[in-house]
Amino acid sequence: MKCIVGLGNPGRKYKKTRHNIGFMVIDELLSRYKWKLNKTKFNGNYTLENVDGEKVILLQPQTYMNLSGEAIGPLIDFYNIDVKDTLVIYDDLDLPTGKIRLRQKGGHGGHNGIRSTIDHLGTKEFNRIRIGIGRPTTPIPVVDYVLGKFPKHQQEDASKSINNAADACIAWMEKPFNEVMNEFNS
Repeated sequence: MKCIVGLGNPGRKYKKTRHNIGFMVIDELLSRYKWKLNKTKFNGNYTLENVDGEKVILLQPQTYMNLSGEAIGPLIDFYNIDVKDTLVIYDDLDLPTGKIRLRQKGGHGGHNGIRSTIDHLGTKEFNRIRIGIGRPTTPIPVVDYVLGKFPKHQQEDASKSINNAADACIAWMEKPFNEVMNEFNS
């Protein structure tokens, strides 16, 4: 069984913000497979489906970003999912908009959603897709920037990265993560 988690904040107010790009990838996967988040438990909305005989969970934590691990930890414990079969998708200020980077482990890099995930999983060794949102080019507080929407001139790049991340998730359903990482990081 595999678990794919998109990080973000719940509610319409945050729907298209940079910080919710992880949710946007889950929404893209739901759209492609014509699935719905039909379960609410563990402080999250999720679905449990089958892809080529393997069970797959898609999860959007409803805890707000900084407490994401409070949804992820209990869900993977309940379903007895190995941490190596968990993939977390989130925004990254240090990558330009439109770029994605896959990793098998690492620190939180100042990202509070990942910090919470590490705390609740008890390890830094879980698969991730970092999606670039770039850094602000004007003097704006980072919190306002990440909670802002992509301007028109970045929407195409953001959409491309969401699609690439969804493609990587689908590839991971069929191949080992290190192969997917080699393919999508090149």
